[in-house]
Amino acid sequence: MRQILAFFLLTSLLMGCQPASPVLEPDIVNHTYTASDAPLLNPERGFFTPYELPSPAGFSSVRITGKTLAHLNIRLDDWRETDLPADVLAALDSNFADVRAEGVKAIIRFAYNQGPYPDSKPDASKAQILRHIEQLTALLQKNTDVIAWVEAGFIGAWGEWHTSTHGLDNLTDKREILNALTAAIPDRYVQVRYPANIIEMFPKPEDAAKAHVAHHNDCFLSSETDVGTCERDGENTIARDQAYLAELTRFTPMSGETCAPNPPRSDCATAIQEMELLHFSALNEAYHKGILRSWEEGGCMAEITSRLGYRLSLTSAGFNELVKPGGALHLTVTLQNSGFAPIINQHPLYVVLTAQDGSARHEVKLELDPRTWEPGTAAFDTTLHIPANAVEGEYQLALWLPDGTGSLKNDPRYAVRFANENVWDEATGSNLLGVIQIDQDAGGSVQRGNELKVIP
Repeated sequence: MRQILAFFLLTSLLMGCQPASPVLEPDIVNHTYTASDAPLLNPERGFFTPYELPSPAGFSSVRITGKTLAHLNIRLDDWRETDLPADVLAALDSNFADVRAEGVKAIIRFAYNQGPYPDSKPDASKAQILRHIEQLTALLQKNTDVIAWVEAGFIGAWGEWHTSTHGLDNLTDKREILNALTAAIPDRYVQVRYPANIIEMFPKPEDAAKAHVAHHNDCFLSSETDVGTCERDGENTIARDQAYLAELTRFTPMSGETCAPNPPRSDCATAIQEMELLHFSALNEAYHKGILRSWEEGGCMAEITSRLGYRLSLTSAGFNELVKPGGALHLTVTLQNSGFAPIINQHPLYVVLTAQDGSARHEVKLELDPRTWEPGTAAFDTTLHIPANAVEGEYQLALWLPDGTGSLKNDPRYAVRFANENVWDEATGSNLLGVIQIDQDAGGSVQRGNELKVIP
């Protein structure tokens, strides 16, 4: 009898020491998405519409004609030797308010003349330019949300950094004015007209990017040196300049305009090749008409329109469609950027869960910067903790890339839309991945906590 009792006791102890059965996590379901070639109204990319200020300009035509960018050439001719009047600053502030109301953004440039070349009308002295930048700082910082980026301007003919009537065609003065401007609007890139000036100030492209210095080319494709854009002391520097810019523009905005037809370089094949190399984000819709017409006739205008800037499309996503309150949602996403460039300004990435009946919404910001999604394929994966107090039911799972400024975060016109069929939620500015079911009977482990958060 003692042996039998001992046997049962030993058996019971051994059974009690057995490891618990592993918790089975819900199955991952793979989803694929259909890319769309439809035109998209995405922020901070594409052809831009030019305006001249100060004036009571309206900006409603920008989005109506399928664009999200305006170019504001802000003329300061009347104040070359005086402070900017308060009413002028107020009028410019009103212009920015109109830009915001229409759901677009602006590339801006300040200039004291409209050329011509080589006998330009006057610009202003360095002291006066610095004073004007000082006066404009509050305006720029107040309206940074609707400024896409800034062209350095101020100096010389058209504000294009040449033909200064005040002797500012030297690196020392240019550097001082550029530093004042980048300090005035520290959250936006400032584009310099000539690559040689950027290279002299920042021999390494990564240092220019860190300083928020970029490039705009206003004679793109228009001669073998882009009409002097890529020329130094009579030498053609386009090979050197493009090699430098190909790196710089991986992180910074590249934009501008063409200024004269120059076949075959300005024709479709070379134009697209160079836009890819230089990561073009934006071009003037109005100039040069001859080159724009050649792209229409050559059959590449639709591609250029589609690919300026970024064009992100979902390829696939894998996630578990069942999850407990307090459980884990595993998410893997693959995307394609078929544009010429990455996203330039901040558009943080959120995962959002919204109850189908609209009664609950949960969001979490991922520590991942979509500006790193360069042309080509990108992917990420994450695991999220579902709130333990989440109400059971169906939820839409979405990715949301709103504007990075608080004032525009909840305006869906400034959110990034993926180039896919049947994923865009216009009301919220989110891209829908699919539907999950939060169900107490779903498998998987559970953690405490009443917020959607990333599980390290």
